[in-house]
Amino acid sequence: METLKYKVITSDRQYDKYCKALEELAFTSPKTKSAKEEIALLTLLIEKYDEQHNTFKLADPVMLLKSLLKDHKMKAVDLAKLLHVSEGLVSDILNYKKGLSKETIRILADRFKMSQEAFNRPYDLQPGSSKMKNTRNRNAMKKLATV
Repeated sequence: METLKYKVITSDRQYDKYCKALEELAFTSPKTKSAKEEIALLTLLIEKYDEQHNTFKLADPVMLLKSLLKDHKMKAVDLAKLLHVSEGLVSDILNYKKGLSKETIRILADRFKMSQEAFNRPYDLQPGSSKMKNTRNRNAMKKLATV
């Protein structure tokens, strides 16, 4: 009897193992039909496990992102490179000063093999975020111009 290479995921350990296998396949293997089928199968198994065991729904997108960065041993500089943005913008995002753009959400969902929905939920930005500061600065400049 033939043993299956992949089975339904039943533990966090197996989940981690399959995520690593998927990452390796997606980034290093040639794009053969066999590799594409293996990627599709792993993606399906991982998504199914995520649906059943997903605690991400409780976390806001920034908390989720911080957790993913930790799990994947990534730093802010790595995230900046992935998103093709400045480290300052990444810092603002991680400190709730800037929101996630549509393009950022797409990139994150693709990189971490998650639904865009996980990153596309409302969350509160800190008061005094750069958008608010820019508005205050413009208002102050207008007042100075009229004096």
